[in-house]
Amino acid sequence: MQWYQQSCAKPSQKSREAAEQRQQQLTKPTGSLADLEQVAISLAALQDTPRPQLDRPWICIYAADHGVMAENISAYPQVVTRQMLQNFMTGGACISVISREYDAHLDVIDCGTVGEPYHVDGVLQAQVCAGTANFAETQAMSEAQCLAALEIGKHNVESAHAAKASIYIAGEMGIGNTCSASALACLVLDLDAKVVTGVGTGLDQAQLQHKVTVIERALERHRPSLADRGIGALCAVGGLEIAAMVGAYIRCAQLGLAILVDGFISTAAALLACQINPNVREWMLFGHQSAERGHVLLLEHLHANPLLKLNMRLGEGSGAGAALGLIRLACRLHNEMATFAEAAVIGEKLQG
Repeated sequence: MQWYQQSCAKPSQKSREAAEQRQQQLTKPTGSLADLEQVAISLAALQDTPRPQLDRPWICIYAADHGVMAENISAYPQVVTRQMLQNFMTGGACISVISREYDAHLDVIDCGTVGEPYHVDGVLQAQVCAGTANFAETQAMSEAQCLAALEIGKHNVESAHAAKASIYIAGEMGIGNTCSASALACLVLDLDAKVVTGVGTGLDQAQLQHKVTVIERALERHRPSLADRGIGALCAVGGLEIAAMVGAYIRCAQLGLAILVDGFISTAAALLACQINPNVREWMLFGHQSAERGHVLLLEHLHANPLLKLNMRLGEGSGAGAALGLIRLACRLHNEMATFAEAAVIGEKLQG
């Protein structure tokens, strides 16, 4: 058995029940804070404490390039992937600002970008290869490359767990990766490309139709010989950064670390993680529903209830990062509101 097939931890039913009991005692009608109550209860079970906290968020951005860029499927050139790594580390990117706002640890890992050797302070160099192959023409990566990318995510989560992180966000950077995520969703869920594929970084309608056509070519090539809808699908049309996120999600569940899933690409990775190891799903909270067309389909398949719907489509963990404030508020309400007994308020409904 490979490490990613091994069993996951179980959320604490005892802590869930204790958190549910506390919610019933707080000075409010039961259920009146709705999803704010539920996220606190869920996090209590994942952190195995009746008083959940969000004091040590951990964010990791996984970056890689995609060979399918040869098909001209993005509004931005491939060089932007590496340029954004510099921006992450100098503090100018959206996720950099979010990390500062919530005192989150931020890692940036190059899983496989295209270009000459380079150095950016703070970027972990873990290139499996110089980007994937063009999956419209051949497999995106070999099984060995895919497993190496899974290991990158595994090792980062082990660092987060050792540092006692309270929640884990996997973000991504890779020009062209909405194309890969769309193709993955189609292979795993047996969907048509036109149903799933969106504008990504801002394509017009003609460019979007071309992107759909490229994905359709890839599906025709890979569907007949697809070995499985987990590792096989990743090898066929995945990205190195997506595979790294899959490895991260699986390891979080095995070690008992709560996951906060970001947008379309991160949710495609979540879909693959659950395909490979179904019990990973129990460890996932979902930050937001993005504006990308296929995201709602993935959320529905995973029975996910995202906390926010702000029509975001940036990626890089930004939607999950935006949800951190709401989760932190949910924890404070859960932990700091007075109970009926503490506030000397009648806690039971008066009978007529």
